[in-house]
Amino acid sequence: MLRVMLVDDTVKDVSQLKEGLIAAGYEVIAEEAGSLSLPDRVAKLRPDVIIIDTDSPSRDVLEQVVIVSRDDPRPIVMFTADGGSDAIRTAIAAGVTAYIVAGMQPDRLRPILEVAQARFDTDRALRDELKSAQSRLSERKTIERAKGLLMKQKAIGEDEAYRLMQKLAMDKNVRLFDVAEQIINVSTLWS
Repeated sequence: MLRVMLVDDTVKDVSQLKEGLIAAGYEVIAEEAGSLSLPDRVAKLRPDVIIIDTDSPSRDVLEQVVIVSRDDPRPIVMFTADGGSDAIRTAIAAGVTAYIVAGMQPDRLRPILEVAQARFDTDRALRDELKSAQSRLSERKTIERAKGLLMKQKAIGEDEAYRLMQKLAMDKNVRLFDVAEQIINVSTLWS
């Protein structure tokens, strides 16, 4: 059962939304009035999904969404009456997973939340993959730099420098990247 935090940033009553969530089988763990201190409440309550009901996403709401998305990411669904393309783009860029215009119908809650969860999982996988690729590229650059330093220092070719680094890594039972970092660190001591 998904644990839902409901954030009410409107003047209207959100009891219908809360009842719809409960009827759809979700546990509403908190009903917050306004989005101030949203990151603190999310950190404390650890909801699976955040639902924000707002007439139009204000700058304050979007700033809170950005902080949550950065520090404690999770699916965020926003129900709003504002269908303007700028508002939609801004909300999505802030970290809103699903932006729903024209109100909430209880029978649509489950599919909306399932899509939001699936989209969030896909986005997280892509972010993790990008982070991994960036890390590998950074390590590769370090290895190439160390190889170049060895080539220059020992007047050897590229293949020989690489084999020397591989041998050092195997002898010390460390990663090639660690050897490369050591070579660079020693080189900077003598420059």
